[in-house]
Amino acid sequence: MSEKTGTFLVTHADEESAVLRNVEDSQVHTLSSNPGIEEEEVLSATIAPDPPLEVTWKVIDVGERRTVELVDSDLSPTAQAMEIAKRQDVGELAREERAGTGEIHVLTVPEGTADEAAADVLDDEATLARAARLDAVRVEVRSDDDAGVVNVRYLPD
Repeated sequence: MSEKTGTFLVTHADEESAVLRNVEDSQVHTLSSNPGIEEEEVLSATIAPDPPLEVTWKVIDVGERRTVELVDSDLSPTAQAMEIAKRQDVGELAREERAGTGEIHVLTVPEGTADEAAADVLDDEATLARAARLDAVRVEVRSDDDAGVVNVRYLPD
């Protein structure tokens, strides 16, 4: 195997090792040691397999380290999100580019379940991976329980 360069989400970290997930292809890489990284960090890095068995990996270079702020907002979904939700059925997801950079997701869920769905989005590791892929540093989740709308905003720095 050869070196890999990409963006990785740290899915597990302790004093002795760490686990990275490539945010582009979801491949998981177990590190043989922890080079000082923490769970839920996003790394732009180069990794290489450890000889001789090449079943674990080591970090060769880290270009950037950052965290993604997850925010459970008290604000209502945006007017744009509410308009998008009106055009889709329950259970559907719409993805829209933000003006500039980032992305907006609108989920329609059964009325009375939006707050629970928003909590699930915030707890889902995939939310962090998607934020890493989109170069977002903040994910803001807004919900309207009465309307059954969850608005997820992936925001750049």
